[in-house]
Amino acid sequence: MNTNDVIIRTETKEDYRAVENLVRESFWNVYRPGCSEHYVIHVLRGDPAFVKELDFVMEKDGELIGQNMFMRTVIEADDGRMIDVLTMGPIGITPALKRQGYGKKLLDYSLERAAALGFGAVLFEGNIGFYGHSGFTYARNFSIRYHDLPAGADDSFFLCKELIPGYLKGVSGVYQTPRGYYVSDEAVEAFDKSFPYKEKLKLPGQIFD
Repeated sequence: MNTNDVIIRTETKEDYRAVENLVRESFWNVYRPGCSEHYVIHVLRGDPAFVKELDFVMEKDGELIGQNMFMRTVIEADDGRMIDVLTMGPIGITPALKRQGYGKKLLDYSLERAAALGFGAVLFEGNIGFYGHSGFTYARNFSIRYHDLPAGADDSFFLCKELIPGYLKGVSGVYQTPRGYYVSDEAVEAFDKSFPYKEKLKLPGQIFD
């Protein structure tokens, strides 16, 4: 797909290392000193829940500038049903082009493709200030709870968007993060050594040590 000055296409194996490096650059020192997202994407590509048809990269003037991916997961409904949904990310834009609208272009295209493939809803962890512009709202509005989150705890990070209107009507339950997202610090550290050195910094606003 060509959206004016960018091309969005599915990722190929030839893209893998460049995408991992892009993700590393995009997330480095953002949420923690260093980052783990480049290793997470490396692991998720081999997970059975990975949706290859929804694994996208964005190019501008022939250069890779962004990526997004999706995983299948479930809501464990209070009535015993397993409700199939998607989760998303990491989604990243090269640092020099952040806050210029490219992330929203990539996000909106990704969601359109997910809807076209028949997926009913997307739930994930994100900032409502950004994702709200693409139709996300708090998952609590759909009576969906985040796994392992104590009652009364802040759940404003947990977002949801129906891709099929009414897909979550009558559903209440607990969302489960795919296990592939859980990686060890030791594995991340070992993987990161194959990339050029970058200094890990403790910065204001980080949410993990």
